Amino acid sequence: MTDTTTHTARADAASLHSPVIDWFDEHARDLPWRRPDAGAWGVMVSEFMLQQTPVSRVLPVYEQWMARWPRPADLAAEAPGEAVRAWGRLGYPRRALRLHGAAQAIAERHGGDVPSDHGQLLSLPGIGEYTAAAVASFAYGQRHAVLDTNVRRVFARAATGVQYPPTATTAAERKLARALLPDDERTAARWAAASMELGALVCTARNEDCSRCPIAGQCAWRLAGKPAHEGAARRGQTYAGTDRQVRGRLLAVLREALTPVPQSALDAVWHEPVQRARALDGLVADGLVEPLDDGTYRLPG
Repeated sequence: MTDTTTHTARADAASLHSPVIDWFDEHARDLPWRRPDAGAWGVMVSEFMLQQTPVSRVLPVYEQWMARWPRPADLAAEAPGEAVRAWGRLGYPRRALRLHGAAQAIAERHGGDVPSDHGQLLSLPGIGEYTAAAVASFAYGQRHAVLDTNVRRVFARAATGVQYPPTATTAAERKLARALLPDDERTAARWAAASMELGALVCTARNEDCSRCPIAGQCAWRLAGKPAHEGAARRGQTYAGTDRQVRGRLLAVLREALTPVPQSALDAVWHEPVQRARALDGLVADGLVEPLDDGTYRLPG
């Protein structure tokens, strides 16, 4: 993105902030991690869970998680396998191990409180740029560009005039996000949450509802006639028959078992032995399953 484009983005940004934030104030979902009593830990837990997982699936697991482990030290005191067990069927269970590792680091290095400093957040296990920015912004009201899939799509359409953002976040997107960020810290934090909600509820990947969009009159993509995406076809991830599905079935057996599980119980969940063995080896390598000397398996202790 050129300096001229950045200047234009800054000039146009102010006209986007108020309508999007006003829309958010009226239409934001009442989600538990947005409530004041959630605290920074609640925000962090939600951000781990919401990666590639819809809100409807996260809500019951989040509520159970926070009831059981209301503070990082509570989770840190448990075996990592308990985090994997409680993760249930949210998918991508390595997130549970990473969240457990982050909780341990918070308990050991930060007195049990989620740090507010962006750099300290980045130093925690399993936390990348997005999660650090999200926690700093949503929990502590700081000024950071928070770029998830929904925000990237809103910015691509409203500011860049294309239907979809690139597959992976680019330097140009980060530069645009910084240019669109309000100068005032509190407003910037509100903008981050509001633009994300707009992408989740209105400016969706499919069947966007421009009639409900507070910035439809300024949207570059809409004003250009909604040109179709010119890149490679965007395909949803397949699940049936993949190693991910096999891993999920193996973990389900281990989550439900209170004692170590014999190989025969794992063999029963998938018919193809080579794929089953590959999936189990992957789970062991990822630290999600612990093989014992007697040939049985359990969640990590």
